[in-house]
Amino acid sequence: MEEKVLEKKKKIVYDFICDDLYVPMKAKEMAMVLQVRKDQRQDLHQVLDELVTEGKIELTPKGKYVKASGRFFTGVYTGNSRGFGFVTVEGEDEDIFISGENTNGAMHMDTVEVAITDINSGKRREGTIVKVISHGLSQIVGTYQASRTYGFVVPDNQKLSSDIFIPQERSMGAVTGHKVVVELTSYGENGKKPEGKVVEIIGHINDPGTDIMSIVRGYDLPVEFSPKIMKQVENVAHEVSDADMAGRMDLRNWQMVTIDGEDSKDLDDAVSLTMEGDNYILGVHIADVANYVQEHSALDVEALNRGTSVYLVDRVIPMLPHKLSNGICSLNAGENRLALSCIMTINPKGKVIDHKIAETVVRIDERMTYSSVKKILEDHDEVECARYAHLVPMFEQMGELAALLRSKRMKRGSIDFDFPETKILLNEKGEPIEIKPYERNTATRLIEDFMLIANETVAQDFFWQEIPFVYRTHETPDEEKIRKLATLIGNFGYNLHVANEEVHPKELQKLLGKIEGTDEEALISRLTLRSMKQAKYTTDNTGHFGLATSYYCHFTSPIRRYPDLQIHRIIKETLRGRMNQKRREHYEKILPEVAKHSSEMERRADEAERETDKLKKVQYMEKHLGEVFEGVISSVTGWGLYVELPNTIEGLVHVTSLDDDYYYYQEDTYELIGEVTNKHYKLGQRVMVEAVSVDTLVRTIDFRIIGGSDDR
Repeated sequence: MEEKVLEKKKKIVYDFICDDLYVPMKAKEMAMVLQVRKDQRQDLHQVLDELVTEGKIELTPKGKYVKASGRFFTGVYTGNSRGFGFVTVEGEDEDIFISGENTNGAMHMDTVEVAITDINSGKRREGTIVKVISHGLSQIVGTYQASRTYGFVVPDNQKLSSDIFIPQERSMGAVTGHKVVVELTSYGENGKKPEGKVVEIIGHINDPGTDIMSIVRGYDLPVEFSPKIMKQVENVAHEVSDADMAGRMDLRNWQMVTIDGEDSKDLDDAVSLTMEGDNYILGVHIADVANYVQEHSALDVEALNRGTSVYLVDRVIPMLPHKLSNGICSLNAGENRLALSCIMTINPKGKVIDHKIAETVVRIDERMTYSSVKKILEDHDEVECARYAHLVPMFEQMGELAALLRSKRMKRGSIDFDFPETKILLNEKGEPIEIKPYERNTATRLIEDFMLIANETVAQDFFWQEIPFVYRTHETPDEEKIRKLATLIGNFGYNLHVANEEVHPKELQKLLGKIEGTDEEALISRLTLRSMKQAKYTTDNTGHFGLATSYYCHFTSPIRRYPDLQIHRIIKETLRGRMNQKRREHYEKILPEVAKHSSEMERRADEAERETDKLKKVQYMEKHLGEVFEGVISSVTGWGLYVELPNTIEGLVHVTSLDDDYYYYQEDTYELIGEVTNKHYKLGQRVMVEAVSVDTLVRTIDFRIIGGSDDR
């Protein structure tokens, strides 16, 4: 039987067997119902045999055909540019591999039904997509290529393996090189290419800003706020009235400051510190955004939809309009502002022995920067100390308390990943001119320590009150990933103690302590981070592995994170005595979806931020081709070595470019070893590389190793 005809007949028979009204039948009965002629019944037997072999249907002991039981899953398909993909099933730890010939026309992000066809011991499960339940993408961003009578769009998203066919009359006049948004009109059924129509021309690929805006549109990040929302913002008060302040705890005579980056405009947290005997009275004061963003308002619905602010290399896409987040909700120095304060009494051992959460009114004394506080605490800069002489004693006490809190956190096993983030500097055309690590300092850690203790204190308080809440949780790492990490770090002479197939966060913390100050510190920190699960928002308080705490939430950034805004409402209703049974039921109903959606939006923001960073790194290296750099081998695979430069740029040395020998991959030690020379390339090894080529479409950089290597 011709392959296309066979596949079509298999689909007809399989859909028939999966129908809700289907009654198990023998082949003869099925032939009669399907009106299969006698001379074609051999074809039906072939179709049934194929479906049984593929694991899509089963033959009962009585000779009747039924849908296969226990081997079917529903999940979301993640594609790959090389045609294969994976299906992620909720509640399952492992994805299901789908080979190119078994995708059945599924596209990236489709919800599909998958049949397990192969379960190899110790290997990933394999399956066949038997049905596309719903399509996940309706629009795609890509580069338009014109032909004489039609066009096609090459998707930016590398998880989409097929170009999109565009009839000429549906091109909106796009020309070759235009970045466009395409609305899909056909998903490529029956072996055809997907088809679509251009609905937006973002700009030409060479126009400044088009590259980033293509990523923004590709991740469907909302940029503009609707006129309805902006009108609502216009109606928000520009000053705090006496009525707003009524009934609040008045802290305007407390000495307090904000400490942020130089270019920060939305200042949503302030800190204060006084002494009471030997005890510290730490105040963490957070902008009362919930006072201005009412539940179910247009502003609230939009904030929930966005979930989080997105920080891209050349712009910020805010969760709330700037007029709100930079205005009345920003704790600007010298202005009356409404806050939600967590005031903690902390003893000399770093233990919170008492606390109070209150609605407050505050007035900030100074808008401090990280660099300025660092000059005072770390550099003891005379000019800076003289300028802020009235605040220096408080800063010194803050430094003491932060060190105390950090020490206590470290003792319990909290993991502190202290590797540099990337700072990418652009010129006015959006071109990268410098890429460097963005280091943490005393001041950034101080604020981090204070925000962590406030988040823990609030989470613990509401957990014991048994009030519906949104927690920030972090699960224990998978055993397999920890075993892999143990093998990797074994190459450097380190080890991990794993008890009862689990690792305690203290073991990972000890490891990070051992590598501090070594050449391999940044590398092993990243490997450790990659071995851990992602933190997420949940309504069940299951604890936070990375912080080694039983209680944690996000309370400190309601301007830029929706979960913080949501729990502010819960806190305020509780403080005002309004958390009755009806309100509890309301929150129990809405919070699971709020937590799930917020986690998803956080992932989307993280991915978009990573993509813009990768893009700018590729553009930067495009101007440095032929130059030689010293780097460290950050990953070893069967197809080559990844080398990371000091400025955090990473590139691939393909195994085929290692032309002095034939290199094979030693999986258990993660090394490439020369067959004749016995030369080893392993993690952490220093190498000199030349930048050979870049691919701006797939955002990859290729290196070539120059000369010998340093085996330190």
